[in-house]
Amino acid sequence: MRALLTAGALSLAFTLFLTPVFIRLFVRLGWGQFIRDDGPQSHHVKRGTPTMGGIIFILGTLFGYFGATLINGEGATASALLVLFMMVGLGVVGFIDDFLKTRKKQSLGLGGWAKVAGQVVVAGTFALLALQFPNAQGTTPADTKISFIRDLPLDFMVFGTIAGTILYVIWICLISTAASNGVNVTDGLDGLAGGASILAIGSFVVIGFWQFNQACSNPNLNQADAYRCYEVRDPLDLAIVATAIVGGLIGFLWWNTNPAKIYMGDTGSLALGGALAALAIVSRTELLLVLIGGLFVIETGSVIVQRAYFKLTHGKRIFLMSPIHHHFELKGWAEVTIVVRFWIIGGLLVAAGVGSFYLEWLQS
Repeated sequence: MRALLTAGALSLAFTLFLTPVFIRLFVRLGWGQFIRDDGPQSHHVKRGTPTMGGIIFILGTLFGYFGATLINGEGATASALLVLFMMVGLGVVGFIDDFLKTRKKQSLGLGGWAKVAGQVVVAGTFALLALQFPNAQGTTPADTKISFIRDLPLDFMVFGTIAGTILYVIWICLISTAASNGVNVTDGLDGLAGGASILAIGSFVVIGFWQFNQACSNPNLNQADAYRCYEVRDPLDLAIVATAIVGGLIGFLWWNTNPAKIYMGDTGSLALGGALAALAIVSRTELLLVLIGGLFVIETGSVIVQRAYFKLTHGKRIFLMSPIHHHFELKGWAEVTIVVRFWIIGGLLVAAGVGSFYLEWLQS
């Protein structure tokens, strides 16, 4: 518990007090936001606001996690390092995209396929590494089974070692690109993606801590519960990493809420989506991510539906603009109203996800 509190406090302090320093640095470097011309006209006042703020809470997360492990005299675990690897790796992909935008002075950086290629390289590397590093019980950070609240009987290895590994890597890449692009699509209003990510990633603090108390490797586990214990490699450390991310995001949100003094950019949104996917994978709750990240699913789904309908009807639209938060913006809703209401929706979906997780334990 002390490590959880320490990680959150350190990352919160880092982002809350040092973000103004980074804002001045980014202004000096000319890292300003560019606004798409076909978006809501009200967004043009945001042009030039410092971006790439994801760098701040990524650094805050690293400071919080490693500071907590050092203070508490505990070493870093493979599962936690893999989550940080995914977060930093996709953050680098987002940084390249953001940097090209500021250099070209336009709202487009990396091409769509180039960005996906970067995500696949990071996620594929993560997938292969996650099958390594078994602990004393032989449990690796991830395995080749598809998981919901815990591992399901569906195992890619039924197709053979080579084919199964390839299918597993593809599966992890799909989860990771979907999650990172989902957060990226949601990042269109001040504080929207940040607040929603606090709720979604925060759920893994609860899940990780519960899995730790009910872990198969926990010597204090009630033997009456042994039949339904969780085979997760480092559940407590996953909770600590999630706490560090949440703490860093809360401090960043202080400056990112409307009117934002800085934006997270693709650096931050891709990093958060990567962390969310990695936490789901190594905690063996992959499909539960559909509920926990339900707001991101809705936002991404609105884009897919809009584009499909547009092509099928030769130019007609369902929404005034996608993602769906822009639809409500063009209908005249205040930006703060949209953000808070979407946070509520995201929070309800997170509650449904965590509730489903606990309900499975009660019924098992």
